[in-house]
Amino acid sequence: METLLTLWQTTGVGSLTWGMLLMISVGLGLVYLAIVHKFEPLLLLPIGFGAVLTNIPLAGLNDPGGLLYVLYEVGIGTGVFPLLIFLGVGALTDFSALLANPRMLLLGAAAQFGIFATLIGAIALNAVPGLNFTLEQAAAIAIIGGADGPTAIYLSSQIAPELLGAIAVAAYSYMALVPILQPPVMRLLTTKKERTIRMTQLKPVSKRARILFPLMVLLLTALLLPTAAPLVGMFCLGNLMRESGVVDRLSKTAQNELINLVTIFLGLAVGAQLSAGSFLTLETLGILVLGALAFVFGTAAGILMAKLMNLVSKTPINPLIGAAGVSAVPMAARVVNKEGLAADSQNFLLMHAMGPNVAGVLGSAVAAGVLLALVG
Repeated sequence: METLLTLWQTTGVGSLTWGMLLMISVGLGLVYLAIVHKFEPLLLLPIGFGAVLTNIPLAGLNDPGGLLYVLYEVGIGTGVFPLLIFLGVGALTDFSALLANPRMLLLGAAAQFGIFATLIGAIALNAVPGLNFTLEQAAAIAIIGGADGPTAIYLSSQIAPELLGAIAVAAYSYMALVPILQPPVMRLLTTKKERTIRMTQLKPVSKRARILFPLMVLLLTALLLPTAAPLVGMFCLGNLMRESGVVDRLSKTAQNELINLVTIFLGLAVGAQLSAGSFLTLETLGILVLGALAFVFGTAAGILMAKLMNLVSKTPINPLIGAAGVSAVPMAARVVNKEGLAADSQNFLLMHAMGPNVAGVLGSAVAAGVLLALVG
């Protein structure tokens, strides 16, 4: 009898808790959303699978020396994985639309209002019994408003690693829900006439300008906000490799093999943080609520900035493109284009929306640097 009891205790079923079972269900839910609904599948699938692995009792995958533990310590604990992702994203980014219309920087900057509004909201939630976010945790939660998964992971790993799992899941889940979250806000804050505004054709951008741009961005960041240099620096390196035209092999590697490999490891490492003990808390619910509000505030701020710019601009701006200031590239730009076509079947806004969209990537990195400088 004692032998049978010992054997039972060594099985996964015998050691399974309700919390583990629930988190395995959450992981499988993320895998379902990735496969069936194609919600950010490149990351939600490995994150969901990592959540299943880390909640398998007695497997030890997330214990010191285990595979998931090592991936987290090496890649996220040090901040290396998000930085390598930024290298690949930089190599994939074309700044031509932004350089052809530099005013779009203002829209990308305005959309980061969601970050700072969420920071205030996270602190205000401390009035709810059972919630007690520190300033560092509030700053890490706030970065969800930037709609930039790697930035959210990087910042939270530096100042609030205990919230990494919930923040990463919230960030990527809401990025996947951009086509659902943004359109109602866009329609609420714009009139039919505003949505039909046609913008002037973008001017061609020289190769010299495209090469100089990442160098200038890096130098300005290094001089004014050194804490943002890791993210902005890797992003600019990837973009310079793309635009220089002399290291095509490196650029293609960053765009494909490197970013794909790191994405797998990053997803598994983040999923490893979705254990029952760290995820099933009241704080997690607060993070999910704040994440949704952050996207709404960021979208609204970009649209309102575009409307404000129209008051002083000689050339009209379609306020819809302000919604692309959140850095969900290129999904937010596609949503803007879809809404523009719904109002006018000949009004193509995709290239115009890519300007604030790529500006939003830089804006979220800068915002992360500001928060890291203030509370890190």
